[in-house]
Amino acid sequence: MSDDTVMLISGTSRGIGRHLAEHYVSQGWIVAGCSRGECDLEHLNYHHSTVDITDEAEAVAWVRGASKEFGRIDAALNNAGLASMNHALLTPVETVENLFDANFKGTFVICREAAKIMQRRKFGRIVNFGSIAVSMALEGESIYAATKAAVTTYSRILAHELAPWNITVNVVAPSPIKTDLIKGVSEGTMQKLLDRMAIKRYGTFEDTSNVIDFFLSPESSMITAQVITLGGR
Repeated sequence: MSDDTVMLISGTSRGIGRHLAEHYVSQGWIVAGCSRGECDLEHLNYHHSTVDITDEAEAVAWVRGASKEFGRIDAALNNAGLASMNHALLTPVETVENLFDANFKGTFVICREAAKIMQRRKFGRIVNFGSIAVSMALEGESIYAATKAAVTTYSRILAHELAPWNITVNVVAPSPIKTDLIKGVSEGTMQKLLDRMAIKRYGTFEDTSNVIDFFLSPESSMITAQVITLGGR
């Protein structure tokens, strides 16, 4: 990447997002990251903002502020999100609202605002986060999977809408990774999930960034509206 190539990454305080921020600054990107809390990554090319992406005004201000500061946005990785595991009959509406706000609405707002900026230069790469929970139809994750199914469908349609401006939109759907997202799930439950996959192991941060590297590659200009699900589903 050139020294002035700019990427947005949401949810960079920990987990996959933290790894992605470090991974891409090491490749020469200028990374504007955000999360509800602080991030411990210290690098000349990493710029952190405290943002609640479920708040439209905050999310819009973050994207527009990054564009104003750096003059462009070349890529946006919508990693931030929440998870909840519960039987559908025991799930309160508040949980549904919180998950859709974090997983879908936040992604939608960042995509919308980033794409407006990408249009000016007729180039952009957007990568949204789905989940293996969608293709596996996991019991206990009906609402979480529904939010990620919404992200996936939205991304595939958005890819067609943004194609005239050379903006690609793709989805990476990670297999389970040992992060805070699954810390409340029992090891027995997780093992049953892994046993249903073709590759029966936890994923790694590197598995996910490898897929994103492919989507971001200059040679991937014809790759759009695609979903890559890790683990063999």
